[in-house]
Amino acid sequence: MNLTHLVRIEALLPADSPRLDGLDETHVQRLAEMYASLPPILVHRPTMRVIDGAHRVAAALLKGMDTIEAHYFDGPEQDVFLRAVSANTGHGLPLPLTDRKAAAARILRSHTDLSDRAVAGYTGLDAKTVAAVRRRSTEDAARSNTRIGSDGKPHPLDRTAERLHAAQLMASRPDLPLRAIVKETGLSLGTAHDVRQRLLRGEAPVPGRRVPAPASEPPLPVSGHAPAGPVAPPPAVESPDLPAPHTAPRQPGPQGPGPQGTGRTRTSLETLRKLSGDPSLRHSESGRHFLRWLHTHFLVDDSWRQQLETVPPHCTATVAELALQCSQTWRRFAEDLSSRRLTDMAPATTPPRPVTRSR
Repeated sequence: MNLTHLVRIEALLPADSPRLDGLDETHVQRLAEMYASLPPILVHRPTMRVIDGAHRVAAALLKGMDTIEAHYFDGPEQDVFLRAVSANTGHGLPLPLTDRKAAAARILRSHTDLSDRAVAGYTGLDAKTVAAVRRRSTEDAARSNTRIGSDGKPHPLDRTAERLHAAQLMASRPDLPLRAIVKETGLSLGTAHDVRQRLLRGEAPVPGRRVPAPASEPPLPVSGHAPAGPVAPPPAVESPDLPAPHTAPRQPGPQGPGPQGTGRTRTSLETLRKLSGDPSLRHSESGRHFLRWLHTHFLVDDSWRQQLETVPPHCTATVAELALQCSQTWRRFAEDLSSRRLTDMAPATTPPRPVTRSR
């Protein structure tokens, strides 16, 4: 739109203006007196309809001119009103609030897939005001599950299907990284993380629908494949393969643990899933706090590999020392738990019963 063209005023069609009251004659007079050469107007080239500059055209006629400078817009005709509203809210005579709301209602009828933020960008309103206009003006309009955002990309309104798909992937392939789930489902990284955290807390992957905790859950097979019956999806949280004295010893699956410990990772996640469903932890504040702490500090067997390239060469020794300190702390934690378990399982000593002698 950098090139300026000289067009004949008689060849122009009237503007499809968002101004409900039409031209402001006082403003036309002011423009005619202020400018010796009026600024260029904006014209839709295919139809020669004025998009922005109706007051300038009127001022040019008032000055006795038969031509005016113009920039051309070559976009589709259905976008002409969008450009007109955007131009009128961006410069020149301010567009009243009533006119901007009316323009928003018209845009919502003609472009039902535009998001509230996108319409707000055209009209100079805030997104909440546009949402209120949408509720009042589009009750009978066709509903769409997709909105075109201010970035020009489609964004679904309801992510239920994508969230359920992500939960299914996390349940069947707990070692799958979040970014792979994002690529597979189309969710954002933040939404995929939210699904994972909801599964960890025993909640449904979709907000507002809670999954009740079962009284007892059948353990998953060591291979990590879910049983045929319906079970709650296990939380796909990255957790380490720490010793768990109360669980049965782990055995490699049919394919073996693999080069990156996939079998061990799967078993760790299954163990953590069962631990997260323990009523004595889930139904107490201290237990829930412990589970949250546990989830944020656990690592799966191979998740650290993704961080290797992130550490600069001059920091490797420092980070390695921190990792060793953490591993030693976890080992002491495991040893103390094991000692406490042995103490709790020790049989209580009873004093010998006194012997009574008969006389």
